[in-house]
Amino acid sequence: MTDYTSRRTMMVDTQVRPSDVTKFPIIDAMLSVPRETYVPDNKREAAYVGENLVLDEGRVMLEPRTLAKMLDALDVQPSHVALDIGCGLGYSTAILAHLCEFVVAVEDDESRAEDAQRLLSENGIDNAAVMTGDLAEGSPKSGPYDIIMVQGAVEQVPEALLAQLREGGRIACIFAEGQLGVVRLGHKIDGVVNWRFSFNASAPVLTGFRKSSAFAL
Repeated sequence: MTDYTSRRTMMVDTQVRPSDVTKFPIIDAMLSVPRETYVPDNKREAAYVGENLVLDEGRVMLEPRTLAKMLDALDVQPSHVALDIGCGLGYSTAILAHLCEFVVAVEDDESRAEDAQRLLSENGIDNAAVMTGDLAEGSPKSGPYDIIMVQGAVEQVPEALLAQLREGGRIACIFAEGQLGVVRLGHKIDGVVNWRFSFNASAPVLTGFRKSSAFAL
């Protein structure tokens, strides 16, 4: 029988802490949430590897280091309401639920959204709700949000999503740049989101987050 608890501890000790993530709430959440529960059954053995885990075509669960560093940059607080875009089977939502007051997650695959909600409920996460819809549209009726996370790469962030960020709120995204990617943290001040570099990471670009091609004759 696989000892996932030991793997979870090793993940934190070898992937998270060495990446300068030391905030106790993040460490505690990543030690507490069973990552193997939120992956497809046939990928459980790979749940704790230090790389993005493919869930479906064009969709991944972000590697532990990337997720932890994004959470660290966002400085999630217990009073925050968070929006989790592209939650997959719910792992990132479960982590966020440990850190803040409530999480609204959006998944564009109805079956995956249902599975994520079921897994969260089965694991006692009662301060999160998974919605089905276009990822780029977010969930405006439940906003505005203190924190927005995007679980995949973007070429651009739709204004409709930025509009759901509360004044003073923060958003973290992986921006695709060629074969590489960079995580940027956006901070909304006076209605405008100002971005700054945080660290390097990569992931597939999510549907709805590509730059629209300019029409040319």
